[in-house]
Order: sequence, then structure tokens, then C-alpha cells
Amino acid sequence: MSTFDVLVIGRSCVDHIAVVDVFPRENTKVALTQRLVEGGGQGGTAAACIARLGGRVCYVGRIGDDDAGRICLNRLAAFSVDTRRVQVLPGGRTPEAYIVVTASTGARTIFYEPSTLPRLAAEDLPTSLIASARVLLLDPETTYLAGLLPKQGGPRVVYDAERWRDGMTAMMQVADYFIPSRDFLDDERAGGTGQTLAAKMNRLQARIRGRLIVTDGRQGAYFIDDGQLIQVPAPRVAVRDTTGAGDNFHAAFALALSRGERLPEAVRLAVAVASLSCRDYGGRKGVPSLEKARALAATLIPRHLPADDPLCTS
Repeated sequence: MSTFDVLVIGRSCVDHIAVVDVFPRENTKVALTQRLVEGGGQGGTAAACIARLGGRVCYVGRIGDDDAGRICLNRLAAFSVDTRRVQVLPGGRTPEAYIVVTASTGARTIFYEPSTLPRLAAEDLPTSLIASARVLLLDPETTYLAGLLPKQGGPRVVYDAERWRDGMTAMMQVADYFIPSRDFLDDERAGGTGQTLAAKMNRLQARIRGRLIVTDGRQGAYFIDDGQLIQVPAPRVAVRDTTGAGDNFHAAFALALSRGERLPEAVRLAVAVASLSCRDYGGRKGVPSLEKARALAATLIPRHLPADDPLCTS
């Protein structure tokens, strides 16, 4: 039996979230209506979501021995994430992000610090650790790990593609489930513009080893099954903040896979969790219980989209 449902590898940071009524123009001043500090980062947020949903999750990453690093660890511990594999680097600087949320729309603008912490190495990911999980969830910054993962016989690999990065082509051949956003498809390196969504997805699917799932915010998510483009629509929820919605999608999807769910059911659960997580500020406060997420997922009816459907066009 595996020790963990999901092993998450990726970034942790601290999110400083500021809520305003209207996003300001340059050289203007606006009052904050609310502010909070929360753990962030794609990997850290995904790990917290899996734990909130009742999954057994281990998070692997690096932070500094600074105040921000302590906040990251404390927030992960508050969600009961196993952090024994987190490396605290003396003198390291934990990245921080500043997120401005517009209350009227739920839109957010992110200013983030790129991490200056060193990358993980092969000795940080022993075979026994990889084998301890049913599913391995990799966040966007981990393309460099493609050559360090077992070629076969290991856990299923879910990769959060986000945007094109160095090493993406290698990761396409490693991931069992490759999950970018719809914007990713418009990058020329991913297939280019000027095509229908179905054409873009089929073109990208032909380049990757595993299955392709594409997230699309309020439109939900798409995947291809037997050559047919299928959409799982997002439910209507009262959106306060979309921060972390993508991270929570990947988290719920990975957990569903670890529980033996088929692709359509895993996507439905992921769409439900991502949508519900937008009900509160920050990427973690709005994450629902698994029971509530499953109840909502059961109401999401997948649509088979014809090629001339408006959603399929650029």
C-alpha cells in the first residue's frame, strides 16, 4: 500500500492579498477594503487542497529560513500536509507574491518574486520517496525534473503546464496527464494561433505521451475522448477571488486519480473544487470538503462539442 495518495513537488511562497473596489490606474491611490497573508505557490496550494479534501499528501520543496518560510510551513501544517521532505535552507529567501483582487469582478493581478532558491537534485527525490505515492503532482516550475523521474513503473505523473517553459518538450514525454490552460494553446511553440480549439488540442495531444486536459476558467475544462472534444462546464458560483483556482484543479484531479476514478469523473471533481475555491480570498480558504465537492461535481454534465460550436473557435 502506498504511503501517500499524492506526492506534490513545487513552489511555496507567501501571498500578500489586497482587496480593492476598483483596480487603480498608474499614479493613483485607492483604499484597501481587506488584506490578508496566506501560504501560496502552486505546489504548496495544491498540497493544502489535497489535504483539505481528505487526501494523504506529502509536499516536497525548498524554502528559506526566514519569516516567509516559517509562514509557509505553519500554513501547510495547519492543513495537515506532511512537510518532512521540505528543505529549509539557511540564508535562503522564500519568495513572496503581492496579489491585488478587484472586489467587483473577482479578477486578480499578481506581482511575484521569482525564486532564487536552488533546484531540487536527484538525491532529493530517492526512488523510495517517488514509489511511496500513487500519483505525483508536479507544478509548473519543475520541468527540469523530467530526466530524474522513473521511466516506467512509478506513480502516474500529473503536470501543471501553466505556460511554456524551458524543458517543456521533455515533460510532454513524461507526464501521464498534461494539463495546461487554454492560453497555453495560443503559444506558437504549443501549436500556434488561428485554429479552432479542437484543432489546437488535437495538435498538442499528438505531441505528448499521456492525456491532455485543458482548463478554461469560467468555461470549465476540456479533454479529448475517442477523438471527440468534451467540455465539463464550470458551475455558477459567487466568485470573490480566482487566486489558486488552477492549483486546486490540479490538486483535486490528482487526488481523484489516486482514488481510482476515471478521467471524466476526475475532471468533473476538479472543476467543482476549483470553482468552489473561488468563493473566498486566497487560494485556500474557499476549498470545500470532499463531500460538498462531489455533490456539485455530480451536477456537472459533460458536453460533446461539435467542431462548429462557438466555444471551439479561437
